[in-house]
Amino acid sequence: MDKKPTDVDGYIAEFPLEIREKLNQIRTVIQKNAPDAIEGIAYGMPAYKLHKKPLVYFAGYAKHIGFYATPTGHSAFEPQLSQYKQGKGSVQFPLDQPIPLDLIAEIVRFRVSENKL
Repeated sequence: MDKKPTDVDGYIAEFPLEIREKLNQIRTVIQKNAPDAIEGIAYGMPAYKLHKKPLVYFAGYAKHIGFYATPTGHSAFEPQLSQYKQGKGSVQFPLDQPIPLDLIAEIVRFRVSENKL
């Protein structure tokens, strides 16, 4: 039985190179825009907390990368996210399209400002 990764490096290392590169890009954007966030694994995926509150999560899949900025990160950016498949509290960025790193940065900064309250 495979062990679940205990840190973000281990999580990302499990993916093929193309997906690893995209996951690392997202990780870098989060770290740059939320330098004080605590990085870890929650719900089996990379997770970031700030001021002891959830900030954002992301996860790799075969055909997309899931991004989770609950509870309000998705509703605040609804027009910009409308072109992507979404679920409750999640958005899917297809691997065959460029990852919207600038948009992810905006969402992270928004969540940082919320978590400071």
